Amino acid sequence: MAAPVLGGVMVSMRFNPGWNGSSVNVLHVLAAGRSDSLHYVWSSIGAPAVLLAATSGTGGDLSIDWGRLLSAEPDGAVRIQPPGSVVSAAAVVFTRLFEYNEVSESQRIFYPTYDLSDFSWDNINRTLNHTALTAELRGVPNSDPSGSFSNGSLAFRVTAYESSGRDGSLPGLLHSANSSKVEFVLSGLVPRGNDSRFVLEVAVVQQSGAASRLRSVRSIDDEFTPTIFQTLSVLLESQRDGSALSFLQWKPTAYGSKHPTRGDGIQCRAGELRAANGSRPRAAIVQGYFGDGAGGTYSISSINVSFGGTDGRRYQEQRYLSWSALLGFGLPPEDTFSPLIISIAAAALGAPLLLLLLGSAVLLCAHRRQYSEYEPIN
Repeated sequence: MAAPVLGGVMVSMRFNPGWNGSSVNVLHVLAAGRSDSLHYVWSSIGAPAVLLAATSGTGGDLSIDWGRLLSAEPDGAVRIQPPGSVVSAAAVVFTRLFEYNEVSESQRIFYPTYDLSDFSWDNINRTLNHTALTAELRGVPNSDPSGSFSNGSLAFRVTAYESSGRDGSLPGLLHSANSSKVEFVLSGLVPRGNDSRFVLEVAVVQQSGAASRLRSVRSIDDEFTPTIFQTLSVLLESQRDGSALSFLQWKPTAYGSKHPTRGDGIQCRAGELRAANGSRPRAAIVQGYFGDGAGGTYSISSINVSFGGTDGRRYQEQRYLSWSALLGFGLPPEDTFSPLIISIAAAALGAPLLLLLLGSAVLLCAHRRQYSEYEPIN
């Protein structure tokens, strides 16, 4: 898939397109370029999920059969018109939140899992900002026997982009108009253990003919994300020619403050990318577009992202956790050397040369002075 033209991108957001109800959430983010369009369709009907579809041409619209989407069998309820305009499609589903207590290096106590498809979600339209291109999906579990969510919530904050740049808050993700940001936020949740750690399970849905892989890229440390030397990506690629279709990208760090600084970092690890073994996430927007998966129309892989290591108690102290990732099309953005690193490298490499030149100049001056003071005997 050719990457969309970045210049002249127009981004729009629509809440529950084609329906006047507000009891459920569907947010359609459309980035229309000069020659193609990108669709991000967020939904909390079932587990929170986003459908990513790239279409050729500047047209293309989202069509939803609401009666079918809200039924027990939503297959075929979500379409992108005109037929045949979709170049690639994928989905990301946030399925479950695990909590465990680190008793020792070899022993963990797991608490009952939070299934995100069993959450109640606030109306996303209340947080929709058409100017800033942001929205927030906030929820709590329908059943909370422990009362852990009595003053807490779980949220996914969405940001769309019209151009390339760098996010202003840590971890300073580099983005383009081909990508959107999602920030996972856990706030006010009362831990069920004295040293609780959290794990977010993420499912990736790829259409037939695509394959997923986990990629790790290491780079030199710079001022944008201090102490972080790695970027992780789940890449979806064409099995036919290996071209990049879409991605989920993040840096292995989370933060324990609403206004994070370097000292608020929380260690973040990623497990192996694994096949879902036939199980499918309970997300209506995914089944509505891809169907029930019969006949190999799509496959699912999943990955666990864990938060907390030796610094795991930071959540207990602040009761706040945020983790950011990019979703997008084509290849994910890659950091290059920052101006700070270039200047440091130039100074480090230039210093020996400067010393050599200064030394040569001193020797030359000394030599000239000795020659000028020489007086012949005759």
